[in-house]
Amino acid sequence: MNHPNAPTLPPNHLNIMGYVDESEVNGPGCRAVVWVQGCTRACSGCFNPASWSFEINQLMSIDTLAEKIASNPRNQGVTFSGGEPFWQAPGLANLARQLKAKGLNVMSFTGFTIEQLRAKGAPEGAQELLDELDILIDGPYMESLAIHSPTSAVSSSNQRVHILNPNFENAISWASDQMEIHILKDGTRLVTGYRGQMALAEL
Repeated sequence: MNHPNAPTLPPNHLNIMGYVDESEVNGPGCRAVVWVQGCTRACSGCFNPASWSFEINQLMSIDTLAEKIASNPRNQGVTFSGGEPFWQAPGLANLARQLKAKGLNVMSFTGFTIEQLRAKGAPEGAQELLDELDILIDGPYMESLAIHSPTSAVSSSNQRVHILNPNFENAISWASDQMEIHILKDGTRLVTGYRGQMALAEL
């Protein structure tokens, strides 16, 4: 099932909201983060409301993105966030396969539960993407169940960490209440990691 609001993308492309290298607050180790565009949940307290629209934001070739991520020797893996990654599951599965072939690990956040992603009626390509993931954090952010803890890997208590690759059993070393600031080439600042936040801000 594709979301009815999702535009038809050119073959081998993703519609993304943002990208950063060398993050240490969006999963284990040092990693790239890809925020996809498009989500229907409109969760109260959402950290990335600019990601809700399905309109084209940045069209990115999957091959180009894979090359960009792998070209940075500090990137040990990639995290998919958003937006809702599973509305672009086939493209992200393709990206994941390319990066895993280069020795990187792959993690994703999702507002779906893992049971919904494995059920009939799941987004197109959901199982294909699940098959490539080392770690999945599932469940929508619920403001009433928010966790503000330096030791929690999730942002609200309904969310779960699924270790899909046993090699990562002891790799849950990040915390949802950490924050990073990346200064981009054009001088703008990208703030990420604080409870999953992805925002551009002048600090």
